Amino acid sequence: MGCSTSRLTCARSRLRRRAGACLAVLAVLAVQAPAAAPRVRPGADVMQKLLDDLVRKDGFPAALAAVRGRDGRVRTYTAGVGDLRTRAGAPVDGEVRIGSNTKTFVSVVVLQLAGEGKVRLDAPVETYLPGLIRGNGNDGRRVTVRQLLQHTSGLPEYTAFLDLAVAPYQYDYYEPRRLLDMALQQKPAFSPGTRWKYTNTNYIVAGLLVERVTGRPVAEAITNRVIRPLGLRHTYFPAAGERGLRGPHPDGYQQDPGKPLVDMTDLDPSWAWAAGQMVSTPSEINRFFGAVVQGKLLRPEQLRQMRRTVAISPRAPGKGYGLGLFRRPLRCGGQSWGHGGDIPGYSTWNSVTDDGRAAAIAVTRTPLPSDAAENHLDAAIQTALCGR
Repeated sequence: MGCSTSRLTCARSRLRRRAGACLAVLAVLAVQAPAAAPRVRPGADVMQKLLDDLVRKDGFPAALAAVRGRDGRVRTYTAGVGDLRTRAGAPVDGEVRIGSNTKTFVSVVVLQLAGEGKVRLDAPVETYLPGLIRGNGNDGRRVTVRQLLQHTSGLPEYTAFLDLAVAPYQYDYYEPRRLLDMALQQKPAFSPGTRWKYTNTNYIVAGLLVERVTGRPVAEAITNRVIRPLGLRHTYFPAAGERGLRGPHPDGYQQDPGKPLVDMTDLDPSWAWAAGQMVSTPSEINRFFGAVVQGKLLRPEQLRQMRRTVAISPRAPGKGYGLGLFRRPLRCGGQSWGHGGDIPGYSTWNSVTDDGRAAAIAVTRTPLPSDAAENHLDAAIQTALCGR
């Protein structure tokens, strides 16, 4: 769900290391490690080679991708198997849990409300959620809506407490307010507006804000304002208690050090909620981010605000974070926009350009097995957008 500055789109938070590890250990279904994929024939599509290598060299059970080129043509790719028990192939453009890409959907809704005059980005969170953020130095009167969306609020991270919950919690339901209460047991990481730090708690609060302003569930706001207008048929915010994936999908697996690979496909994602609960496919991820960047979902002023970024690290020159959106430089020049996200079993990487190029890759094993695997995913996105 989370992120780190070394990643393609976002760096990954302690959710992967803490919550993911705990979930994998507690899962009851162990499976075999993936077998090596066959070597690719000479002359095969370069993206297909890269996906096959993610399976053969990096050990992902499956890799799925969708790429839209300069010509507007969309190409889809699969490698590996979607089910390690049956060895069935991965479905083309299958549904996956998209983790922190959910944050961009939430940000779009907040920005739409800002464009309608219902939310002011520089107003304190207290304006919309009076008395909600209090305790241990946390104060909603000092945190603005912009700082939530930009990860400059200083609010502490709730996922640090997930491994303290009563086990097992793979199938436990979490109310959003309970997640916030976990966070508020800690002191702020820093004074609001003084630093950038990726924190899932920001988007739990943003989701609560959407619900207070609209008077409706955040899932409904996302569906009516984003998913339906774009005609996304396989993108959704799972209902309360919904553990499986609705459409064709590859199974997702988790492997922690010294532990077997375990099936994490069925999962109650309520502990991710507005920070990472959604499901989509690679091609629909591309369509959504393309619509964002091309101004199809936001008025010009709100899109400008969304794309106004802050630096995320001195070690990541050229990279920045706007309002639910990462900016990164391309090796072929220019920049791309996206997010990305992890949730146990699935890791998604994606980027789009202002001229319509787009790429999204989903792999079905978390955490990423090595720095090399991370570099290979990064290189695959860069290749998709820049060519060889």
